Amino acid sequence: MEIFGVDIGGSGIKGAPVDLDRGDLAQERHKVLTPHPATPDRVADCVAEVVGHFDWQGPVGITFPGVVTDGVTRTAANVDKGWIDTDARALLGERVGQPVTILNDADAAGVAEMTFGAGRGRKGTVIMLTLGTGIGSALFVDGRLVPNTELGHLELHGHDAEKRASTKAKEDEDLSWQHWAHRVQKYLVHVEMLFSPELFIIGGGVSRKAEKFLPLIEKVRAEMVPAELQNNAGIVGAAMAAAGK
Repeated sequence: MEIFGVDIGGSGIKGAPVDLDRGDLAQERHKVLTPHPATPDRVADCVAEVVGHFDWQGPVGITFPGVVTDGVTRTAANVDKGWIDTDARALLGERVGQPVTILNDADAAGVAEMTFGAGRGRKGTVIMLTLGTGIGSALFVDGRLVPNTELGHLELHGHDAEKRASTKAKEDEDLSWQHWAHRVQKYLVHVEMLFSPELFIIGGGVSRKAEKFLPLIEKVRAEMVPAELQNNAGIVGAAMAAAGK
């Protein structure tokens, strides 16, 4: 069974048909740059371009980098503030011309990892963190998602944690892997103190380079593993949501 998934990120918007039996992309994904400013109308045009690239007909799952409740986007930390309280399901559905399902991007990635990836079969408390333009989070208790947790906005030394420990922070400040890993470590220790997870799954594009920073992180009791689906997890999770999985 194939369903289309789109992942809206702070730097790129990517999508592809997903084989839901394998939990993997059915075709090579198509990506366009996220417009700046990332207004609802401009992002909707990009989503339509990604879906149109495949001449897709049928349900489409779409992730959004913020809180989503009943198809309405409630926050907009890394996109234009015009998204706040926008009926994204109506807007994107009209622009794409297909039935759409909208959900938080890290929640989508987490569901995909818990079903097909690093969290498969794991019980207890599991936290997926996506390190990218910001820090997304997905919290699971015995395999059940607690949606819209937004743990990237926890305060860390007087700042939003994602302003200090995201991949964007590493790039903007030209931090070494060692220096950045130390910041990520402080963040993980803080999250662990609050939630006591058994497992951290580290996702986002930087998960492809996990060997450069995960071994440098100390003082975290929980097991830490890179996301197996890497940066495709959001696309897979979006498709799963559109399929009602």
